[in-house]
Amino acid sequence: MTPYTSVYFLGAGGIGMSALERYFLKQGLHVGGYDRTPSPLTDALSKEGADLHFEDDPECIPEKFRHPEHTLVVYTPAIPADHREMAWFKAEGFELRKRAEVLGVLTRQKKGLCVAGTHGKTSTSAMTAHLLHQSSVGCNAFLGGITKNYGTNYLLSETSDYVVIEADEFDRSFHHLRPYATVITSADADHLDIYGTEAAYLESFAHYTSLIQPGGALVVHRDLRFEERLQTGVRRYDYARTEGDFHAENIRIGGGRIVFDLVSPIENVRDIELGVPVSINIDNGIAACALAQIAGVDADSIRRAMASFGGVDRRFDFKIKTDKCVFLSDYAHHPAEIRQSILSLREVFDGRKITAIFQPHLYTRTRDFYHEFADALSMLDEVILLDIYPAREAPIAGVTSQIIFDCLRPDMQKRLAHKEDLPQIVEEGHFDVLVVLGAGDADNYCAQLTEILQRK
Repeated sequence: MTPYTSVYFLGAGGIGMSALERYFLKQGLHVGGYDRTPSPLTDALSKEGADLHFEDDPECIPEKFRHPEHTLVVYTPAIPADHREMAWFKAEGFELRKRAEVLGVLTRQKKGLCVAGTHGKTSTSAMTAHLLHQSSVGCNAFLGGITKNYGTNYLLSETSDYVVIEADEFDRSFHHLRPYATVITSADADHLDIYGTEAAYLESFAHYTSLIQPGGALVVHRDLRFEERLQTGVRRYDYARTEGDFHAENIRIGGGRIVFDLVSPIENVRDIELGVPVSINIDNGIAACALAQIAGVDADSIRRAMASFGGVDRRFDFKIKTDKCVFLSDYAHHPAEIRQSILSLREVFDGRKITAIFQPHLYTRTRDFYHEFADALSMLDEVILLDIYPAREAPIAGVTSQIIFDCLRPDMQKRLAHKEDLPQIVEEGHFDVLVVLGAGDADNYCAQLTEILQRK
């Protein structure tokens, strides 16, 4: 990557892509690119120096990115095969790299602390980065969400040997990485449009474990079952909430706080308080502590940093938290994530009525898991079910939110709605605990809904 003076991004508004854009901007390179729609993130990147546009037209590519000898093209797998700018770059002989390939280069240059799994990746990797950044160890970090502590998904260190990376299994992207140490949080079948079967999905995680560098470490959740393929010299640990090599003891939940003691083969740490006190963060916190300890972070630094961790946008992201009303956003978009999100809300807000606005993400995921979505959502008191967010996909005949709706618990409160209806629905409704679930664009309404709820 060193010969290049410019980097052009196809899918520049993606959360993972933006971290790389910020990295190359910090290196003093020209950064530009295309995305389908503007967003607060693309606005921020433009202010930071990225030259972005939103029309798929080779004529829109600025002159400084039109020379193969000077420009590297980085693309996301979500870019369609018939994309005009992609076709132009290929025809003109540019070097094109997937985002994951570029991250893979970084894991060969530094010690990669990677977090993989169907869910929990973003919170755990952000927590890990915060633990290292707040200690003398330090780190670089490429995250899948905007951290509350830093207002960015990218951290830079001039001195640290460590880089924290969210390892994405979509399109087998994480196979480009060469971790020094990795956590695997979960392996619930997903992305079956790519993998085809659950067996193939699990095989991708098995292969990923073979990529850990000798002398490194695997930290795997105790519930996971797939064949690990560790190279000689790789240490293997497991973890879970109350058992495993790394686990919690003396868990105290109450009064809006969660505190626990970490039991660890490296060093026990007493009285860890979660800065974001939801129960799933006990598991995430244990995993983050494990990676931090492997990297050499001491007990006092862990205790201080865990208490000051502010969380990540759209991950149990509280907008209102009072005795009268709670409103939050959560990125949960897989049935297992939704189930865990609801369980965490039930634990923290025991006895209160919980309503979810859920926007299914992808036609294929809805088709493959609509029964599981309905089972998880039926744990709620009320569901407002929105249209499917298509992202990169074309519609599939017969696949709509209706197929989830028809399988919901018959006696629960439920309704189908369009996202444009949300302000009126919230204006007219009565809500105790309200959560917006999903990975689509319904979250864009959160600011407006917050104003309505605060006014009421």
